[in-house]
Amino acid sequence: MPENENQKKVLLIATGGTIATKITSNGLVPQMTSKEILECIPEIAAICEVSTIQLFNLDSTNICHTQWIQVAACIQSHYHQYDAFVVTHGTDTMAYIAAALSYMVQESPKPIVITGSQKSIYMKETDGRVNLLNAFYYAISPYASGVHIVFDGKAILGTRARKTRTKSYNAFSSIDYPETARIRDGRVIPIAEEPYTNSFPKFYQNLNPSVFVLKLIPGISAEIFTYLKEKYDAVIIESFGVGGIPSYGNNEFFRAIGDWIQSGKFLIMATQVPHEGSDMAVYQVGYTIKEKYDLIESYDMTLEAVVAKTMWILGQTADRGIFREMFYRPVQKDIL
Repeated sequence: MPENENQKKVLLIATGGTIATKITSNGLVPQMTSKEILECIPEIAAICEVSTIQLFNLDSTNICHTQWIQVAACIQSHYHQYDAFVVTHGTDTMAYIAAALSYMVQESPKPIVITGSQKSIYMKETDGRVNLLNAFYYAISPYASGVHIVFDGKAILGTRARKTRTKSYNAFSSIDYPETARIRDGRVIPIAEEPYTNSFPKFYQNLNPSVFVLKLIPGISAEIFTYLKEKYDAVIIESFGVGGIPSYGNNEFFRAIGDWIQSGKFLIMATQVPHEGSDMAVYQVGYTIKEKYDLIESYDMTLEAVVAKTMWILGQTADRGIFREMFYRPVQKDIL
């Protein structure tokens, strides 16, 4: 029972990940339940009333759109019962689910906070306890709303997060947008976010996972599009620099892209450079093809957000005009 009847009610949704792992002969495997994780942080009981759901227990490498839909559905079905939601998740694909939930649960006045750790909460030396406690502090703060990752004392918009380190505790960065808050010793210090004030979010349950990310490398063959056409509805091209497409003196890439678009498929231009986004108008190698085919460009969006947004839009429509309008409509500061 809560110590104070005014305490907020928070639902902890556990999905696995490093924070829930134990050592086995085959390496770390998610095994701890949501209740076992919560028992490692007895301090939480003093700040809020917590209920738990063990939705699944997977390494985040094995989490994809199927599980994203489950998490969004879980939040929707319990939305009226709780003041906030905390999701524990593996770090490797955390930025993807954060982006996906940003599109599937839009404009939520109630916080949806995703966290995890680089080391199991079961271990003596771990970042899991601090991250989870900070996630709860942020979830019950008056400054929080919408989807965020809380990690290493930072709150990051779900559409702006990226894992930038594989082992260090400061694993996540906010890409081309300020962190929304810092959490220090139980205090939430807001930086760059205003809470949603609407009464109810917009929920979505349909995703189309038929999306491929093609990272260009020097000398890549345009024949890849022939293979992709049989299997995918959309391709996101991680181009060179601000948006260069190679011609190699034969314009095969230009023709392949034209054929892809004319066949009714969707194509989005992104950049493989982590910061500052694309701008295909700068160089001839980008300007010419964008003018000819009126390509969709992701500009300053993170790749994770581009992938999730494309899946979300294709889950709602196959109309090219509507797709374009929805893609460029900002959702939780995903495109500026």
